[in-house]
Amino acid sequence: MNWYVVYTKPKWEKKVADKLNQLGIECYCPLITQIKQWSDRKKKIEAPLFNSYVFVQLEDSDRNLVFQVAGVVRYLFWLGKPAIVKDQEIEAIKNSLKATNISEVTVSALQVGDKIKLESGAFINQNAIVQEVSNNYYTLILETLGCILKIKYK
Repeated sequence: MNWYVVYTKPKWEKKVADKLNQLGIECYCPLITQIKQWSDRKKKIEAPLFNSYVFVQLEDSDRNLVFQVAGVVRYLFWLGKPAIVKDQEIEAIKNSLKATNISEVTVSALQVGDKIKLESGAFINQNAIVQEVSNNYYTLILETLGCILKIKYK
């Protein structure tokens, strides 16, 4: 069975995960503990690591079952197909959240000027600098090869 990413309504991640579990669908909503400050007090809360995302594990033929749950919007797609998350990636998230020496975790998108290392494709292990981020593509500068790489996504 594959892990898929379900996009939820904002602030519905925990509710959707609970309802999916009640339906018998294996799901994972990674949570982190944060301290929120109000004008009169501080409180520890559990917040989702990924806003509006819940991971579900099910057979490809059963993917429509998640739409029985209020708050589910759609699946996350990558290159025209539902995005599949590898088991070891889910385990890596679980293990990293178990670490006791982590004080704060933030998830952010690529920004112009970020230095990255490509992990797959024809340019694997090449270092790149993000030159442009748009709704449909990333433009990367591969300095060691002296070229610009434009990666289109859907």
